[in-house]
Amino acid sequence: MPEIHTTRVSAWRWAWTQTVRDLRGGSLRLMLLAVMLAVAALSAVAFFADRIEQGLHRDAAQLLGGDVVVVGDQPLPESFERAAAASQLNTAKAAIFQSMARSPDERGGESKLVSVKAVSEHYPLKGRLRIGVLDAQGGLAQVHDAEPGGPPAGQVWVDAGLLVALDLRVGDAIWLGEASFKVAAVIATEPDRGAGFTSFAPRVMIRQSDLAATQLIQPASRVTYRFYAAAAGPQKAEQMRVERFTQVSESLAESVRGIRVETLEQGRPEMRTTLDRAALFLRLVALLAALMSAVAVAMVSRDFAQRRLDDCALLRVMGVSQSVMARTYLLEFLLVGVLASALGLLVGWGFHLVFVSMLAELVGVSLPPAGWQPVALGMGVGVLLTLGFGLPPVLQLAKVPPLRVLRRDLGGLRPLSGGVAALGSVALLGLLMAVARDIKLGGIALGGFVAAVALFAVLAMLMVLAWRAFIRRMGARVPTWLALASRQLTAQPGQTVVQVCALGVGLLALMLLVLIRTDLVDSWRAATPADAPDRFVINILPDQVEPFQRALKQAGVAQYDWYPMVRARLVAVNGKPVKAKDYPEERAQRLVEREFNMSYAAQPPAHNPVVAGQWVPNEAHAFSVEQGLATTLGLQRGDRLLFDMAGVSYEGRITTLRKVDWSSMRVNFFVMAPVAEMPQWPATYITAFRMPTGQKLDRALVQQFPNVTVVDVSATLRQIQDVLEQVIAAVEFLFVFTLAAGLMVIMAGLMSSRERRARDWAILRALGATQSMLARVQRVELLLTGALAGALAASAALTIGWVLATRVFEFEWHAPLWWPLAGALIGALLSWLAGWWSLRGVLQRSVTANLRQVD
Repeated sequence: MPEIHTTRVSAWRWAWTQTVRDLRGGSLRLMLLAVMLAVAALSAVAFFADRIEQGLHRDAAQLLGGDVVVVGDQPLPESFERAAAASQLNTAKAAIFQSMARSPDERGGESKLVSVKAVSEHYPLKGRLRIGVLDAQGGLAQVHDAEPGGPPAGQVWVDAGLLVALDLRVGDAIWLGEASFKVAAVIATEPDRGAGFTSFAPRVMIRQSDLAATQLIQPASRVTYRFYAAAAGPQKAEQMRVERFTQVSESLAESVRGIRVETLEQGRPEMRTTLDRAALFLRLVALLAALMSAVAVAMVSRDFAQRRLDDCALLRVMGVSQSVMARTYLLEFLLVGVLASALGLLVGWGFHLVFVSMLAELVGVSLPPAGWQPVALGMGVGVLLTLGFGLPPVLQLAKVPPLRVLRRDLGGLRPLSGGVAALGSVALLGLLMAVARDIKLGGIALGGFVAAVALFAVLAMLMVLAWRAFIRRMGARVPTWLALASRQLTAQPGQTVVQVCALGVGLLALMLLVLIRTDLVDSWRAATPADAPDRFVINILPDQVEPFQRALKQAGVAQYDWYPMVRARLVAVNGKPVKAKDYPEERAQRLVEREFNMSYAAQPPAHNPVVAGQWVPNEAHAFSVEQGLATTLGLQRGDRLLFDMAGVSYEGRITTLRKVDWSSMRVNFFVMAPVAEMPQWPATYITAFRMPTGQKLDRALVQQFPNVTVVDVSATLRQIQDVLEQVIAAVEFLFVFTLAAGLMVIMAGLMSSRERRARDWAILRALGATQSMLARVQRVELLLTGALAGALAASAALTIGWVLATRVFEFEWHAPLWWPLAGALIGALLSWLAGWWSLRGVLQRSVTANLRQVD
């Protein structure tokens, strides 16, 4: 013990000396480790999320081709150009439409549906347009950044797939409408390519000044017009001009149908669900690690305070005041919190680099350095954990009466110092909710754990009392070792309940993550199974149905999706014309402005479960609507929808809602009619199939059916599978944090009762109990406690997991009902192993040594 002067005590010096001594002696090592783990888990996720968000925000303009993009299905009014000029912004234009490209007659005259993009001289304003040539193996070579403005007059840049389909090479001629162009280069990357079936068609890029010569745009042509605006630099004044133009553009777009102001949608559509779920799961793991650490800190600090009661009583006799003692322990725990937070931030930074290597490629941006927010979050969580959960029992040491030196029954710890604990808990919960970034996730996870702990306490007390009554009724028929183990559990039911709650909380976190992780990974993999289609074919004409299906069968394609498809625009709901301004949400506005892909079939798609209503085959004037679309647009069963399909109007009533997984790599539609035939709809057909091994069907289909577009998504499918494996690896990687935190709670719960058990066993040894009998008593006590905690934890994990799975992660819950039995077995095993490690050596000590140690 350091030298204490009764006249004057330096709280800082005393705190520093005690901190070094307690860390060396091991009294606070477990607390240091618990706080460090919590900070590491939270900061690892926070560092990664912060860098991702900064990178996406920085590169948003590059992915759009400008700072602001105005998109319309008709030539844009000049008012947008005037507004951009008034804001002193650079501008560019593009017109995108589908047409047929064909090779020269001397090269076979084959044709192919393409997506033509006519760009102005300054395109792109932001981002990189890269071009190259094909080498002998068909790969891109000599790739470099293109000059703004697209290809020179009379030339085109094309996708590599078009050259393969038309058997052309760079330097050959290609026809677009009434004009012939020279293929000058192959497009490697295009900043604002986007997604969807319109962008799947091979790209042909021309100069805007050459568009008139092709005579491709006619009064009935469907063209997407894009107007790009961008500031010259990142200065604040220029960004303010961008914001002003954005506001003016949004105001102008409200008055013209079919025009919208486009912003970046983060993530690939087919990957967004997976990445969003992964982000939620990573934050859930970090939350649980922090909760486990809070429990461990509270238990370790109470044990720490219990061991310091006699020392503090002696210090009071020596004249140390309550204020000095309280200030000293406050400073000591503050030092421990700062040290643990700093170490946790260093570990979190290192682990976040692993996340970057696993997941950064998925967003396609280079990541800037992390900001200060993750550092502040980690330091705040660490200090609040230490002070809010560790300090309350320790502060009671300042009130230990000096008389405890003579009477050991005085000055015991009260259950809790409520004020400080409440403030710390509220502050920590606020920080954790900020980490969750999702009210449902934070509320369910945190609220579920609080409710589970309360339920554990009540049920554990009832079961302990019931077990005590059962043992008493059995009387002498109970073996001695079981009677002693039961006495250890029931003599002090409060301590047993605390231990069961601690074990239960640790096991609950582990079991909850195991259950959710298993179903989460299964749902991801089920969305893109190994036999998922890797080819989509669109624009199959009605008279080509039989020969096309025959060609598939001859090539060995046994299973394929096959649906009619028509493009339609929603024009009225319940007789009221649809207007974008009637919907407050931006997504709803975009949906009513766009054309939908619609279809019809007598039976619902097997991969689209009906969640509301009943699908009646061949029901006239009926619609089945995708559940998400109905929610976004506020549609309900019974609503009447009027669609325009290239001049053909059709009205029907919503009879069913379907759940559609847009990441499934299957053919899906927003709206379907439950009929087998719909001759009045101007439909073509779409199919999806998996290319048989060794077959090269793409070229054969295009040659036999020149009008179709074959979309090869095998590379996308491989990328999605790679994404899944990387996301799963990251999820499992962070799982280690919570596994360690959960085990630490179990260890802390057992170590806190180490000296009480040593005293009891020393007394039993003095009364004649053998070491082997006490070892058996220890095993039985640990197994019973662990089994009870495991069964309760597994039951709570099933409930919380079901709520999280259905309300937050949105996947089907398939947890086994026998999980409580497995939980009891797992809990018993972990309790026994942790108890063996925590209590090792206690039984081997002599009776005198145990009693002296306790004294």
